Amino acid sequence: MAPSAYIAPVGDSALIFRDDIFKGKVLFCTGGGSGICRAMTEAVMRHGANAAIVGRKLDRLTQAAKELSEATGQVCIPTQADVRQPKALQEAVSKTIEKFGRIDFVICGAAGNFLAPISGLSENAFRTVMEIDTIGTYNTIKATLAHVRASKGSYIMTSATLHYNGTPYQAHVSAAKAGVDALSNVLAVEEGPHGVRSNVISPGPIANTEGAARLASVAGKDSPYPLGRPGDVRDVGNATIFLFSDAASFVTGQILAVDGGSEHLRTTQLPYPASVLDPSATLKVLKARM
Repeated sequence: MAPSAYIAPVGDSALIFRDDIFKGKVLFCTGGGSGICRAMTEAVMRHGANAAIVGRKLDRLTQAAKELSEATGQVCIPTQADVRQPKALQEAVSKTIEKFGRIDFVICGAAGNFLAPISGLSENAFRTVMEIDTIGTYNTIKATLAHVRASKGSYIMTSATLHYNGTPYQAHVSAAKAGVDALSNVLAVEEGPHGVRSNVISPGPIANTEGAARLASVAGKDSPYPLGRPGDVRDVGNATIFLFSDAASFVTGQILAVDGGSEHLRTTQLPYPASVLDPSATLKVLKARM
C-alpha cells in the first residue's frame, strides 16, 4: 500500500511524515465532525491512530466517522456530547475507553462564533461562546486528564489569532480564545511533570471555512498573504501531526499560529471605523453577501 503521508497543499508530494508514527494511539477530538477539527482528526488517523469525534449532532458525527474511517483505514467512532455538560463528556470518554482502551491525544476544538459588535452582543450570546470555547475546553481536559496522564500523551487546543489585536465584532471569541490559551499554558506547567504536553494551534485565514467566508464577505476583498495564498485545512493538519509526534517531545506550553505570516499584516477585515460607527449597515451588507 502506498504511504499515507500527509502532503502539503502546494509544492511537491514528497513524504513529510512516516505513515505509521501514531500506530496504536487514540485521539479524542471535540468538534471533530466538521471543519478544521475534522481535518486535524483525518491527519492524525492517516498516520495510524484511531479516533473518537465528539459533537452535539449525532447524524453529522456518524456520517463523518464513517467517512473518516473509510478514507484512512483506521477506526473512528462518533461520541455525542455537548462540551458544556461535564457528565456528557465523561460518558463520551467512557465510550472511547470501552472501544479503544486508551486516550493518547486530545484536541479541544469545539467552538462557536458569529459577528456582533459589543453594542449588539447580548449577555447570553457572550456567555454561550465562553461556555463552549473556554469552559468546554476545561471540561474536556477534566474528562480526559487521567487517561492522558496514563499514556503520557498530549493536548492541542484550537484557538485563534483574533485576540492578538483588537478585532471588531469579535469580543466574545477574543475573550474565549484568550482563556483557552491561558488554560493550555497552565496545563503545560502543571502536567509536564506527569509527562503530559499541551500546546495551542491558532489558525489564521483558512480557505473554505465558515469563519473565513464570513469575514471575507464583509471585507469585500482579499487580505494580503505573505506566502501568496490563504491557508488550507491540511496546513493545520500538518501542524497537528508535528505537535503530537515525538519530534515535538520538548515543545509544550506554546502557541503556534498557522497563518502564513498573515498576522504581521492584519489590521481588520471589517471596514473601519464605518463598521463600529454604523454596525447595522455593516451587518446588512454581510447578510446580503452571505
